[in-house]
Amino acid sequence: MPSIAISQAESVVMQALWSAGEATAEDIIAEVASANAWQEATVRTLINRLLNKGAITAERDGRRNLYRPLMVESEWVTEESSGLLARLFGGRVAPLVAHFSQEGKLSAEDIRDLKKLIGKIENGK
Repeated sequence: MPSIAISQAESVVMQALWSAGEATAEDIIAEVASANAWQEATVRTLINRLLNKGAITAERDGRRNLYRPLMVESEWVTEESSGLLARLFGGRVAPLVAHFSQEGKLSAEDIRDLKKLIGKIENGK
């Protein structure tokens, strides 16, 4: 699927759909509206935007629509993270990690996980 630009707000709706697999507008509203202080109309607008962009599809189910994601979450994450790295860190991961380290954003658990990951990479796993 070609790249589809989705906004931060639209990504919240996508996350709900990726988690559910399929959902009605009411299901999506129940999942995201109150947590984001959004009105029902806001969520419906976001759903319609995603439909118009081709990020989701709708299938009639009685008197309501069932929405399903067309975008693959892992592909979206790859595109978004690559874009972030390119825009902010020249496409390199090390400056990103250094930034978070300098800002005190790396927990002891994060550091342990990074060390394990580097070990696996060095060992070709």
